Amino acid sequence: MPTAAEVVALVGDTPGVLDGITADDALEPLESIGDRLVEADRLLRGTPGLRLLLADPSVGATLRDTLQALTYRLDDLETELDERAAAESLDLERVNAALIAVRDSAWAIDRDRLRAAESVHDLGGRDVHDAGIDGLFSVHQALSALDRLEVRGRDSAGLHLLVGSHGLDLADPAVAAELDHRAGDELFTNSSVRVVDGRLSFVYKVAAEIGELGDNTRSLRESIRSDELLARALDNDTAEVVVLGHTRWASVGIISEPNAHPINSDQVGNDAGPYCTAVLNGDVDNYGDLIQAEELSIAGDITTDAKVIPTLTAKHLGSGHDITEAFRRTVSVFEGSVAIGMSSAAAPDDLLLALRGSGQALYVGLAEDSFIVASEPYGIVEEATEYLRMDGETPANPDNPNASRGQILRLRGRAAGEIEGIDRVAYDGTALPVTNADIAEAEVTTRDIDRGDHPHYLLKEISESPRSFRKTLRGKLLSIDGRFEVTVDESMIPAEVAAKLGDGTITTVYVIGQGTAAIAGQAVADALYDEVDGRLSVQAIPATELSGFGLRKDMSDSLVIAISQSGTTTDTNRTVDVAKQRGASVLAIVNRRGSDLTDRAHGVLYTSDGRDVEMSVASTKAFYSQIAAGFLLAIAVADLALPDRPEPADRQPLLQALHDLPEAMAKSLARRHDVERAASAHAPSRRYWACVGNGPNLIAARELRIKLSELCYKSIAADSTEDKKHIDLSSEPLILICAAGLEGSTADDVSKEVAIFKAHKSGPIVIATEGETRFSAALDVIYVPQTHPRLAFVLSTVIGHLFGYEAALAIDAQARPLREARAAIESLVEETRGQLSGEEFLARIEPSLSP
Repeated sequence: MPTAAEVVALVGDTPGVLDGITADDALEPLESIGDRLVEADRLLRGTPGLRLLLADPSVGATLRDTLQALTYRLDDLETELDERAAAESLDLERVNAALIAVRDSAWAIDRDRLRAAESVHDLGGRDVHDAGIDGLFSVHQALSALDRLEVRGRDSAGLHLLVGSHGLDLADPAVAAELDHRAGDELFTNSSVRVVDGRLSFVYKVAAEIGELGDNTRSLRESIRSDELLARALDNDTAEVVVLGHTRWASVGIISEPNAHPINSDQVGNDAGPYCTAVLNGDVDNYGDLIQAEELSIAGDITTDAKVIPTLTAKHLGSGHDITEAFRRTVSVFEGSVAIGMSSAAAPDDLLLALRGSGQALYVGLAEDSFIVASEPYGIVEEATEYLRMDGETPANPDNPNASRGQILRLRGRAAGEIEGIDRVAYDGTALPVTNADIAEAEVTTRDIDRGDHPHYLLKEISESPRSFRKTLRGKLLSIDGRFEVTVDESMIPAEVAAKLGDGTITTVYVIGQGTAAIAGQAVADALYDEVDGRLSVQAIPATELSGFGLRKDMSDSLVIAISQSGTTTDTNRTVDVAKQRGASVLAIVNRRGSDLTDRAHGVLYTSDGRDVEMSVASTKAFYSQIAAGFLLAIAVADLALPDRPEPADRQPLLQALHDLPEAMAKSLARRHDVERAASAHAPSRRYWACVGNGPNLIAARELRIKLSELCYKSIAADSTEDKKHIDLSSEPLILICAAGLEGSTADDVSKEVAIFKAHKSGPIVIATEGETRFSAALDVIYVPQTHPRLAFVLSTVIGHLFGYEAALAIDAQARPLREARAAIESLVEETRGQLSGEEFLARIEPSLSP
């Protein structure tokens, strides 16, 4: 067990190490601090570190104060990096990586280790035996994972604890009475208990269609915290706990506690075999057929397809099969894409997993003395830095490809956290031994996926966009003697590529990507076109279009600029491969260090700090940082291609505006109230939508078409502003008009278009620059700060992203009365269980349905 002195010594003076340190000499101190914090975090991981923090609360208080001071010092250092004049002496990438490492470890200690101690204390108090601490720590880990995973599904959640060696006298009258009361619930709802071979099965559930992220786990914590029987079962030196949890959107069966997972193997009037509990992601498409074929007796209120998992496994166990074979026989008859977790009294220390199909995923985190399983990597990274990803698609046996597709794992508690504790077979039973080569390093931390005080990840990520933009400029856009310069090193544009640009070998530039990256590519291509003055042929093209129709046998005269958020976009990477094979030079704009695209490209310009994770499906801040990187790269490429050209007259105003753009973005975000008002007033009432713009604003319109479609489940057109009247005004759409930065006659023309839209009963909403008065015909005008006309489209996009978020909320709010009505009806159905007549039921439900 680590000592308080060890941990405090490692962390204690880290803020002082940075005293007097500037950006130029920060690398070595940052790397030293990072190493020390990594070691402190290692000592505090797992139950040994947890026991230390529980035994001496002052250690946690000291660490938190120190880490807060360190964070302030890091903030100052990052501000200096953003504002410094020159970067010749600075290894920017190493400094960025060192900053990330220090912040990661500081966060892990403060928000993961200290929070775990607080959570366990909250669940069970400080005076808990070691075995109880182990059990409650497992509960905390499961609840933390559910907190993060519920963004993928949250209408119900549950947690099951199988507790052995609990030391309770089950014959004690008080204990027996409690057990009789809680074991009588045949539907296995919240706080139900089962006694199985001397072990205790506790389940905690919540089902609520209406609610916010975090509500369900708060409810589960309260149920666990207030369970005196569980507290007594864990209050000894011998208790052993296996935890199985789940959060979901209900796909089969109504939203109710009986249908919430975990589900157990109980059948009505039928003890079919050893006790099992299970959870399911995906759908067992043939569950109804299996219930009939196997003559399963399921309570009528349990309508989830997951019920067949524990009941069939128990039936196979009762026929004499061991747990692995019983589980394999069960899952191998399921039709559909599934990810399954199961625990059983037949193997009380172990956990069974199954994965088949492409629609689901399972990750097994290897932590200290424990396995942590989740359907997404961010569910395991609080404790595990390494994981095994299950493969549900690849056949294990070429001679039997269909039957061997999918994997089954048995995680053995006696070797928890070790490769030796993982038994892996294919669906047909083919052995698949796990080796070190199967283990991957986690690429995210809990810091990357923290939602903070924001209600949704999307709003958080939109709000972080100015910071991502600024970090992308760091060390590359420099102010020297009152003038701005763009500086890139050979890691971004290698000498060989620079030479080809300088001597005229490269004559053509393709900017490629897919989806949002392709839209960013249009902005990059426009920026480069404006800079090269006809010296280069520049084309923005989707990666698939270039690989399908634009390749030439000899592309040695070509530069491909590939843009990707993750660096793993298959279409983009494949196009890069074939272009390179034909002689093309490749530069990449990418967010992730060590990704596939970085390995393929000759040079890489990282966006933000090289690891800027987005949780929302609708990517936003990546778009802005790609624009920042693209403008820097465009200017650098143009200067290399035209070395003797005097600086363009517009260069300094453009670079000044690029430097100031994060502040303008932040001011635009501050208009959220105006955006919310416009979205609430106009978005829900219009069935058809469109986004329009001209010049650079057409790029904004195309990007917003993607995001509004994703967020609001609409098919949305993106057109040139002047062309819209020739297309589909007959549908009377809501039209979001990107018009920031427009001046003179162009603004006059767009104002006339707005009037035409209004005359045709469309709903024009204009995004315009402050002080612009020409758009009075619009239903609403949302203003953004002034900036350079070539960059104003970025501010149109900021407002448009916010509009998409607020519109989605406004549309969703319309369904709330129906959800409340359905929730009230389902609650009363569950409460009365058919004991009321139709008239009595209507009388009872009427107050809940009144407006």
